[in-house]
Amino acid sequence: MKRFNTVQFLNFALGFFGLQFAWQMRIILSGPVTESLGASPFLYGLIWLAGPFTGMVVQPLVGALSDNTVSPFGRRRPYLLGGAIIASIALWIFPNSQNVAIYLESLTGIEFPIWAGLFVAAIMIWIIDACINVAQGPYRALIPDVVPGEQHSVANSYISLAIGLGSVVAAGTAPFLNWAFHYQMSITAQFIMAALAFTLGMLWTCFWIKEPNLKIEKNTADKQNFWTALKEFFALSPEVSKICIMQFFTWIGTMCMLIFFTQYSVHTLFQVPDLTTAAESVKVLYEDTVVQGTNFSSVCFAIFNLICFLVAIPIGILAGKYGNKKVHIISLITMILAYLGMAFAKSINSVMFLMGLAGIGWASICALPFAMLSRYIKKGTEGSVMGIFNIFIAGPQVFVCTLVAWFISKCIFTAGENLVNYHWEYAFIVGAVCLSIAALITYSVKE
Repeated sequence: MKRFNTVQFLNFALGFFGLQFAWQMRIILSGPVTESLGASPFLYGLIWLAGPFTGMVVQPLVGALSDNTVSPFGRRRPYLLGGAIIASIALWIFPNSQNVAIYLESLTGIEFPIWAGLFVAAIMIWIIDACINVAQGPYRALIPDVVPGEQHSVANSYISLAIGLGSVVAAGTAPFLNWAFHYQMSITAQFIMAALAFTLGMLWTCFWIKEPNLKIEKNTADKQNFWTALKEFFALSPEVSKICIMQFFTWIGTMCMLIFFTQYSVHTLFQVPDLTTAAESVKVLYEDTVVQGTNFSSVCFAIFNLICFLVAIPIGILAGKYGNKKVHIISLITMILAYLGMAFAKSINSVMFLMGLAGIGWASICALPFAMLSRYIKKGTEGSVMGIFNIFIAGPQVFVCTLVAWFISKCIFTAGENLVNYHWEYAFIVGAVCLSIAALITYSVKE
């Protein structure tokens, strides 16, 4: 297996740039879209369950299937490209969910309930998340397929770089256009941009990366049995269990920020009360402030991912020199400090700085746990292993989407006459505690 050069790594990572572009847009703008359709904090959390449920089901299944797929296009590429195309269609429909519901109502002559638009939006989120998971598992499995073992940490760092850059462009485009040209890009236009980025980026990678002609054993009944694969997964090494538990707590902490940051920006920093049940006249009063808060969230995500982009390769180099474990612990500590700062922050400038600090931890989370796991993967089981490992990324999101969302929905305070608000900042305290547990578990992992 030949060593990759810089150009090959960039070609390899471009598809993940598109994938992250789409997912970042879904993270930033799914809240405003569903809230405008009447979703409360708890209902919004339930809609977010699309990601973890599809991740826990789809990635292990697709990972096992891709291990045993034989096609003229390779065994991973059909899933990469198929997931991108279907997700792109759903990305276009999602911000138009209310219009789709109205069109279906006129087409069928059936009077739909008032929440029909929200129902369509929820279905589109499930499709988007399912298709992102269809592409993501086989993509990670490509690394041991095509990259030499001694370059796995670097390959994962390039994916981390693509995650950072894709998120920066996705989050920063609308605020930049507003700042430079006084043009406010519509939410629909931003989702169409994400759909194009996902499809074109994946097409590029699928064209340039050639999969090896690996022989697939015909007797693969055990490989296709999930419970057998799960048992074999944990039998790889005692350290695998520690890495999985570390991932579980890491992603509870990570998703506390990713899911709730836009609402935190709008409702905590910009002090917009909850408008889900407010009259239209009241919503109009806060319309401009909601846009400001949403744009601020996009700027913060751009800074967060710009730092991820800048430190991704250095983190990979440092991990190769000092070990994945030490670098990952230090990175998690920076994220913990950033979370605690944001939980009590009052200044928007300080929040921007703290989001940049959290980006160091994000760069490590996107790369080093996968590098720590990759040394235990047996040849021919890459997709299955990455699919099972994803359970410990998707599973924590169920916790955040249900218990944390429920907790926030109970933390109500009065925000004016007949108006209330929620303590969205409490999500950062929960996140900091879980990241601290993850750092302690990382310390116990033997390299």
